[in-house]
This record gives sequence, structure tokens and C-alpha cells, in this order.
Amino acid sequence: MILAPLEKINGDDEIMNNPPEVWVKVCRELEKVISPDALNRWFSSILPLSYDSGRLVLGVENAIYQYWIEENYLNQLRECATLAMGREVKISFEIVGSKDRPLPTAEDQLLQAEGKEKSKPFSGELVSRYTFDSFVAGVNSQFAHAAAQAVADAPARTYNPLFIHGSVGLGKTHLLHAIGHRIVHKKKGAKIVYVTSEQFTNEFISAIQHGELVKFRRRFRQADALLIDDVQFFAGKDRSQEEFFHTFNALFDGNRQIVLSSDSPPGEVANLQKRLVSRFEWGLSAELQSPDIETRMAILRKKTASMQVRLGESVLHFIAERVKTNVRRLEGALNRVAAWAALHDRHITPAQVEELLKDFIQQETKPIVTIELIQRRVAEGFDLRVADMTSKRRPAHIALPRMVAMYLSRKMTGKSLQEIGESFGGRDHGTVLHACKTITSRMQSDDRLQQMVGMLTHKLEEPADR
Repeated sequence: MILAPLEKINGDDEIMNNPPEVWVKVCRELEKVISPDALNRWFSSILPLSYDSGRLVLGVENAIYQYWIEENYLNQLRECATLAMGREVKISFEIVGSKDRPLPTAEDQLLQAEGKEKSKPFSGELVSRYTFDSFVAGVNSQFAHAAAQAVADAPARTYNPLFIHGSVGLGKTHLLHAIGHRIVHKKKGAKIVYVTSEQFTNEFISAIQHGELVKFRRRFRQADALLIDDVQFFAGKDRSQEEFFHTFNALFDGNRQIVLSSDSPPGEVANLQKRLVSRFEWGLSAELQSPDIETRMAILRKKTASMQVRLGESVLHFIAERVKTNVRRLEGALNRVAAWAALHDRHITPAQVEELLKDFIQQETKPIVTIELIQRRVAEGFDLRVADMTSKRRPAHIALPRMVAMYLSRKMTGKSLQEIGESFGGRDHGTVLHACKTITSRMQSDDRLQQMVGMLTHKLEEPADR
């Protein structure tokens, strides 16, 4: 909860004299439709000032908060307040922080709209354990590993940029850090900048807010190597993409190395400007795939050696056979087994390992439901193209399946309304909320729609090995 819950009170007169109680009720409704990150970022500091005759007055820190909430959440705020109070509620704001602070410029407002959370302090630190020596290369990763080493040994002279892509937990971040370590080892004093795309965006916003753009650009554009993780999160952030476009050009023209990672190849990252995609494809694209059984065994042996624990080959083989999805889960399973063995100071059997890793094994057979998978399944179910899910076209035979896909995305992925909207052709959160409400309502009276949604849900939840 944003605010500690209060005892429910009776009587309209009493609640009119208790704005905090009104705000608690509204927050309970907001939690159902807005992501926790957005709630903490934009609503946690709001002060309920008054509630009278259906008008709720909220105090915000500054004009930036007021602008962002009015532009992005006002409709949801009104709907939630109306639901909470059982009557139409009007919302207004008062700035209760620094009243001398001027309204932000259009550029500031646009940049602020790209931030999902408060900016984090810049850190170019590399994780010490992520080196080439600790990376176990198998058939699944040989090419990406070799390309990363080539870049680290001869920055900006072989592949620039290097674009590493693959699913979660396969070693993209490990290779980015390993490149950084190798460059620093070979060139003392080399300036390596490692950040995620979200950190880049947050740093950019902070630089605008505090008048430090020159400092920001010097830091990123004078790096010897810029390592950007998860570039897919630049999607939909046009001003951040524009800033990164110019940063990219400055580094490339200055013969500095650029390394990027993503969950998809450059051409398949949604909502990226074409000019950025084009530059990402200038160099080399290398894919990381799920490790095979031999590679998983090698990873487990190397990890147990570094942990100085002794586990039998049968135990390692049991883990490798059952945890196949990615390296991160594989190491997590090993850590649990090793911890049990160390605590009990005795030999562990495969049967005990199976019991310890019950949840890991169950998750291995449970499919990871993504918005992209939902879009494919819904398109198949309604005999449409996947492209129809993100197009701007709105005929009835496309609009209904698209709303079904949005409804399922909200129900099954844990993504925020804004994130879902971005995946459906850059639609806003209000459109997604409307789709969810429409499908929920129609299923109560439309048996065919209810059956179709049920069938799609079942298909999406089918175990991966079926």
C-alpha cells in the first residue's frame, strides 16, 4: 500500500473531514490498475489536502509531478476515485513543495515522461566475477564468446558495434562485463562505461533536470568503450533514443568501441527508431542460445570448483538434466543444493536433490508467457496476422482480438498497462485499461467469447514439453 490502511469510517460528513481516509480508498483502487513502480514513483509523495462535494484536492511536490500525473494518469485517477467513493469525483492539484519552482519546459516535460523511476546514481563499476575466465563457452555461445574476445582484444578495430542478443539468463551481461575487464587489463586507465538502457535514460533525465547535460554527454561520449545492456528498454522513449543516437555517432566517429545487448536481434526490437536499428546492424550481431547438456555440466563443474564444494557427478547430472532454460537458473539450483550439503555436512542423494529443486523443475515445464507469445496465439486463434495486433487499423474483426490479447497480457504477464500499450503499437495505458474492462464485461454475457478466452488461456499455460 502507498499509505498505511486506516479503519473504515461511516458517514459522508465524517469522510469529507478526513481526506487521508479518502486517499487510502483511492489508493486501494489504484493498486489494481497501476504498476508498483509507477505507484512508488509518482503517487507515494502525494498529500491529500481536502475532499468536499465530490472534489479531491491533492498536494504534489512540484509542477513536474503535476504535469506527469495529469498527462498520464488523470483518467485512471478519476476512475479509481469514483469507484472508491461511489460517486463521480473531480481531481485537482496544488503544489505544496517549492512554490518558486517554474513550470518545466516542453523538453523537460517530454524527457520526464520517459522516466519510470527516480534516477539512480551513475556507476561504471564492473562485476569482478564476470570475466572471460569464468565464462563457460559451449556450442550455444561459442560465436558470441569469440566475438566478445575479439572486441576486447582490439577495441573498435574488429566489430563495432558488437550486438549480443539472447533470452534472459544466458550470459549477455557476463560478456559485457568481461569485455570491460579485458580492455582495462590491456589499457590501464581506459574509461569503460557500463549501464543499462534504463540507467542511461534516468541519467539523461536527471541531467536535464539539474542542468548537467554537458557533464552527462562528456561522461558517455568520451568513453573508450560504452557497454549498454538491455537496449530493448529504449523502446518508445523517443528523446532518449535521439540522445543515444548522437552518443552512438560521437563514439563511432571517434573510433571508440560500442557493445550492446538485447533479448532480440536489432531488427526485431519493437518501437526502436529505424536509424538506430540501422546503426546497430553496422557491426556484428551474435546470438546466445540455451546451453546443451554438455555445456550445463561444464558450467556446474566450474561453479562447484569455484565454490569449493564437493557434489557427486550423479547430482550434477541430475541438475543439468532437469534445469535447462538458462544459466542463471542452473546456477541458482546449484547454489540451493550446495547450501543444503554444506549445512548438513553430509552426502546428498539425487532423491534429496529432486525434493530440493521441486519448484525449479516445475518451472522448467511451465512456459514463460510473454506479450509476443500471446499476440501469436491470439492471431492464430482469430485467423489474423501478428502484425494486426500492433497496427493502427481498427476494424471490428481486428479490434476485438486485439482487446483479447491486451486482456490476456494484463492477466498473464505481470506487465504494467503502459508496457502492454507500448507492445501493441505504442498505445497508451488508457486504451489497455479500456480493453481489459470491455473483455471482462463482455465475457459475462457472451459465452462464445468466454470460451475463446478460456481456450487461449489454456493453450498459453500448456507445459513446454507437451
